Amino acid sequence: MTATSPKAEGAPHKGHRADLHADLSASLTVFLIALPLSLGIALATGAPLQAGLVAAAVGGIVAGRLGGTPLLVSGPATGLTVVTAELIQRYGWRTTCAITVLAGCCQLGLAALRTARSALMVSPAIVHGMLAGVGVTIALAQLHIVLGGTPQSSALANVLGLPSQLANLQPAAVGISALTLVVLLGWPRVPGRIGLALRKVPAALAAVATATAFATLSGLTLPRVDLPSWRSHALPELPEGPVLGILAAVLTVTLVGSVESLLSAVATDKLIASQRRTGQRPPRADLDRELRGQGAANVLSGLLGGLPVAGGAVRSVANVKSGAVSRRSVMLHGLWILLAAALLVPVLDLIPLAALAALVMALGVQMVNATHLRTVTRHREIAVYVTTIAAVVLGGVLEGVAVGIAVAVAIALHRLARTRITVEVQDGVHRVWARGQLTFLAVPRLSRVLNQIPPGGRVVVELDGSFMDHAAYETLQDWQHAHLVHGGSLEVTGRSTTRMTGADRADRTHQGHQAHQPHRGDQRSHHRGAHRGGHQCCRPWTPWMNHCDHRPAAEPTIPGAAAAPDALEAMEAPAPAPAPRRRGAGQLASGISAFQRDTAPHVREELARLAREGQRPSQLFLTCADSRLVTSMITASGPGDLFTVRNVGNLVPLPGAEATDDSVAAAIEYAVDVLKVDSITVCGHSGCGAMQALLNSTPGGPMTPLRRWLRHGLPSLERMASRHHAWARIAGRLPADAVEQLCLTNVVQQLEHLRAHESVARRLAEGTLELHGMYFHVGEAQAYLLSEGEDFFDCRVFDSVGHQAGDAERHGEPEAGRHLGQHAGQHVGQHA
Repeated sequence: MTATSPKAEGAPHKGHRADLHADLSASLTVFLIALPLSLGIALATGAPLQAGLVAAAVGGIVAGRLGGTPLLVSGPATGLTVVTAELIQRYGWRTTCAITVLAGCCQLGLAALRTARSALMVSPAIVHGMLAGVGVTIALAQLHIVLGGTPQSSALANVLGLPSQLANLQPAAVGISALTLVVLLGWPRVPGRIGLALRKVPAALAAVATATAFATLSGLTLPRVDLPSWRSHALPELPEGPVLGILAAVLTVTLVGSVESLLSAVATDKLIASQRRTGQRPPRADLDRELRGQGAANVLSGLLGGLPVAGGAVRSVANVKSGAVSRRSVMLHGLWILLAAALLVPVLDLIPLAALAALVMALGVQMVNATHLRTVTRHREIAVYVTTIAAVVLGGVLEGVAVGIAVAVAIALHRLARTRITVEVQDGVHRVWARGQLTFLAVPRLSRVLNQIPPGGRVVVELDGSFMDHAAYETLQDWQHAHLVHGGSLEVTGRSTTRMTGADRADRTHQGHQAHQPHRGDQRSHHRGAHRGGHQCCRPWTPWMNHCDHRPAAEPTIPGAAAAPDALEAMEAPAPAPAPRRRGAGQLASGISAFQRDTAPHVREELARLAREGQRPSQLFLTCADSRLVTSMITASGPGDLFTVRNVGNLVPLPGAEATDDSVAAAIEYAVDVLKVDSITVCGHSGCGAMQALLNSTPGGPMTPLRRWLRHGLPSLERMASRHHAWARIAGRLPADAVEQLCLTNVVQQLEHLRAHESVARRLAEGTLELHGMYFHVGEAQAYLLSEGEDFFDCRVFDSVGHQAGDAERHGEPEAGRHLGQHAGQHVGQHA
């Protein structure tokens, strides 16, 4: 067998020389972006301009060599621009360098304690708000330089000083800044072949170079970059100032720099996963090692008189998109910065400060990201985001983050305490809805609503929350006991108004009241629920389980709380007879209603995005029409992930053999040529009725539509009987019977049919398409993937996929592994 992908997992994806060429090319691109950016950030902080070059060189060489994210490019920290400017104004440049050294030491200590992932626990709304606030502050300060003036000491002072600055415009500075912005924004939008050729030069370099050339040739008198001799370069000194102030500064630089670097590392990992196939990806990010590399870079940068260092998204994105394959590209970019600082000083001295200010101002505006704004709005955290921005702009980074954390905690407490309890009467049934978490704060409202219900009535209580404390539990339990004693009936449900399964009761009991010793009541409830769906991941299937005939009868037990001993008699009272199962249109309408009520509000925005942007699935998933095979459940996929084709027997007719049905071939052509899917999966399953029909078929029978369709499965039957083809089996055991043997063989045979389709063969030859074989054992709820090659007995082997593979994918390879949990190297090949 030979793999369909020419680059097997784990094998080198290019020769050493080709890798070196790719890294060299990418390093030059990143260097051309980082050079003007480093000077601009140094200008924005008020530090010596050489400090930006020192930080860029050290970040590239030291952090690039020691860091844990191979393609992450480090340099002057954009998120620390405002903090560094404040430190320079308060303590002076040399003390700021010492603070950078101390912050680097703190990062090394945090890395030794392996606390890197703890930095990611901060709410994204706070992080994005902090970066946006820094961006606003940078843009306001650089706007004064763009207009030909000097920035003030704070964002508020810069806003108040704008009217006077506008009254004293410097036309030369404004003109150069405008030219820089026009080239910067228009460079990526030049159409045609000319634009394609121009885009090989980074927009930032093109903008600064154009502005510099224009200012030089036209003889404009403007403030320009002034790089003094390296002999007079300032180095750090022992910190001078109040101890608490120095400690706060070190803490701020440590936390902000660490969070910015780690978030950039995670974002770089995601970008690589989305743009490169598995065999072409560098190792996943090691966040503790990355923090250690950042700490070492900050120590050295501070000692050499450089700015604080952090991983940067702009340079890293350029590195990935330029085709870098290893950390060599990052280190080479640092080397080019070092050479430029030594050899290109006369050229750098020609750059107008207004051009650098315009570049950094554009960067600051881009830090207010519209995508982040939509994300925090969707998660109802816009108040945290806006408050953090305002606090950073008005007070500073540390103060802004503290205010953001306080607002986030307050909102979380408010949501925890906010519970809406209502009651309605429908057809003589009192329906009580409790929306939110039931805590002691909600007990007065809960008691008031329950006491409105007349004794002896029929009651349905719906608890729409995941937590109930002891006070709420006792209130509900006492009322339940009294209500049942007076002849009333009670049904307690979860999110849906249908009766909950024992699994959900057991799950909520564990979550809401696990600190109490279980009594006989919850032991019974747990036993009944243990056999199906108790795991949190099965929550989406609760409505489905609620209308299954084989579920256990539900007791009127309060979800989320353990049973009390004095209520056992009431709980063991006969429950009202369950309503007959709804079938046909009634069941369909009930399911649609549950979707509209419970699911649609959560997916509406994502579906609206897909409606606007169109579908871009990563896989064509071809499987059987069997109702027991729920593709979204077994692949953990959602809207827009899989382009699914289902038919009886998961068959792929050979080209030219479709007779009156071209639907499968049309779907394959559309997925491969139009949607440009990355892989195709053929999924069979145990107990397939089509395979049973093939085995039991007799020649000469009437040619029904089903028999005509199953003729496409005859090659699988012939393959299983042939001595010239390898058998297929499940790892660790032989097939259970002839039906399972045919189900497995059919997957292998249909993969060969796929290769006969012109569009598939072309993409396979290009190395842009992969084929996968999959088998799902319905009774075991176990998925198996077809491995590469054959075993010792010349058999094709289906390997099981455990939860460990899924955990690994969730941490490192979300795109391909999210759907199939595939092992390394499990590409389906062609039989030799």
